[in-house]
Amino acid sequence: MERQNQTLVTIFFLHGLAAYPNFHFAFFLMSLIMYIIILLGNSFLITISILDSHLHTPMYFFLSNLSFLDICYTSSSVPLLLVNFISGQKYISFVGCGVQMFFSLGLGSTECVLLTVMAYDRYMAICRPLRYPTIMNKWLCGWMAANSWITGGLNSLVQTILAMRLPFCGNNVIDYLTCEILAVWKLACTNISLNKIIMLISNVFFLVIPVVLIFISYSFILLTILRINSAIGRQKAFSTCSAHLTVVIIFYGSILFMYMKPKSKNSHGTDELIALFYAIVIPMLNPIIYSLRNKDVKQAVKKLSKNIFSQGT
Repeated sequence: MERQNQTLVTIFFLHGLAAYPNFHFAFFLMSLIMYIIILLGNSFLITISILDSHLHTPMYFFLSNLSFLDICYTSSSVPLLLVNFISGQKYISFVGCGVQMFFSLGLGSTECVLLTVMAYDRYMAICRPLRYPTIMNKWLCGWMAANSWITGGLNSLVQTILAMRLPFCGNNVIDYLTCEILAVWKLACTNISLNKIIMLISNVFFLVIPVVLIFISYSFILLTILRINSAIGRQKAFSTCSAHLTVVIIFYGSILFMYMKPKSKNSHGTDELIALFYAIVIPMLNPIIYSLRNKDVKQAVKKLSKNIFSQGT
C-alpha cells in the first residue's frame, strides 16, 4: 500500500514566498536582473582567464571553476523560479524535482570543497612561494578540481536517491521556492532517520572540515604576512587572498545564519528570502569581488580592451 501511495506523486507544487504574493513581480524582476549579471559576470571571468596568458595560473584556474560552478548552480533553479514568479501554476515534475535537488545539492557541496582548495592554493602561494610553482602544477590542480566536482556529485547522488525514494503518500505541496532536500523531507510519511544520519555525515565532510581547513590555512597566511618587514610587501601578500577571503566569509556566513539562527513559526517567509539571497546574490557578488579587488583582472581587461580597440581601428 505504501508503494502504491508513493506512485501517486507525479508532480510537486511549489508554494514558496506565498506570504508575499504582491511582491512576486518585484521578485521576478530582481531575480532576472541578478541572473543576467551572474551569467555575464562569471562568463567574463572565465573568458578573460582563458584569453590572457598572464592569468594561466592555479589561482585563476580554480576561479574559472568557481565561476562555471556559479553559472550551473543558479541555472539549476533560477529559470524555473522566474517562471513560477509570474505563472499561476507553480509546479515541477517528480523527475524534475529530483534533477533540481541533485544539481543544487551537488554544486553547493562542490563549492565547499573548491573554496577549501582555493584556500590551500593561497597558503602555498604566500607561505611556500619558492615551492609553489613546483607543487601546484597543472596535474595537481586538475586533480584537485576534478575531485571537488566528483565528491560533490557523489554526495548529492546518494542523498538525492535516498530522498526521492521516500514514500510521500500523496503529499506534494512543497512550502519552499525550490525542491530543497529539507523541504522534501517534510512531505515523507515514513521514518527519515537514515536520511538525517547521511546528511549529518555530509555536513561534517562538506561544512565542518572545510571551514576548519580554511581557518588553518588563513592562520598560517596571517602569520606569514605579519612576518613580512615592508608594508608594501604585506599589502601585496594580503591583496592576493583578500578576494577569496571575502567570498568565503559571505558564503559560509550565509549558510551559518540560515541554518543556525533560532527557528520560529513566523520566520518561514524570512527564511525563504534568505535562501533567495543565498541562491542568487552570492553567485552575483563573486565575479564583482574578484574583479574589483584584483589588479591582475583589471590589467587583463585593459589589455584586452586595447587589443580589441586596435583591431577595430
